[in-house]
Amino acid sequence: MEPTTAQSPEFKAWRQIVPASITDDALWRMTVYQLALYLSDLAWDDVTVLHNDGRTRNMSGQLYRSVGSVSANIAEGYSRGSGKGRALFYEYSLGSARESRDWYFKARRKLDNGVAHDRMEILSEIVRLLLTMISGQAGRTLREPTVEYVVGEDAS
Repeated sequence: MEPTTAQSPEFKAWRQIVPASITDDALWRMTVYQLALYLSDLAWDDVTVLHNDGRTRNMSGQLYRSVGSVSANIAEGYSRGSGKGRALFYEYSLGSARESRDWYFKARRKLDNGVAHDRMEILSEIVRLLLTMISGQAGRTLREPTVEYVVGEDAS
């Protein structure tokens, strides 16, 4: 199963069913928004599976709220008048994307492992795009920390 990306046939087919009330808005030009909205559609079936098992019922609500928050915060941030204001909401979206990825990892035992992995890959792409956007809006660099790994006898 190939992971879903902005270039995948599944994503391109989904884009064709999105109503003009959404696609005619300038916000639709943002790939990160499209991916986040797409993921929220995919999450509907995922949370249904999780909700039907008593062990993961609470997880289903947490996952759906965090996934829905990703595109909602992008939309709100896009509508802010200043770069600093946009960056704040993009940071909220970034937090929700990372939270969603965390929930999908935890849900992998109930969801098909390939499905969970695919959703985590979409979220990782969203995280990368948001990090770039935040840096551009806030006028500062925001990136994952570099970690040095030591292997061998010097690893103590």
